[in-house]
Amino acid sequence: MSLPANLVTIHPYFKLHPGKQEESEAIMADFIEKTRTETARLFYEFTVNGDEVFCREGYVGGEGVLTHLENIGEVLGRMLTISDLLRLEFHGPAEEIDKLRGPLAHLNPGFFVLKAGIER
Repeated sequence: MSLPANLVTIHPYFKLHPGKQEESEAIMADFIEKTRTETARLFYEFTVNGDEVFCREGYVGGEGVLTHLENIGEVLGRMLTISDLLRLEFHGPAEEIDKLRGPLAHLNPGFFVLKAGIER
């Protein structure tokens, strides 16, 4: 898959509360349904390691990220009632990450700026 130069990825890690695996699977399905129609979404999937849930997701630009976060707010709120957010990171080119710094500062995420890579 060829990815756009303004790709921004989100890296949230959740730790499920004890006994919440089944409920988390239903919430993951809801996340997927809400995200399915987003036009800036490039990829979106969950991986699980025991009681840790990771969402691997990529969007076209910072605007795509902000639209996504607005869209899934209610579902994210439900996820946070059955888990703790261990870590949240945003990765992408400086000009796209800068679009996120102000609106998302309250989340205290890591903002990672792309410095080097292989072009396709």
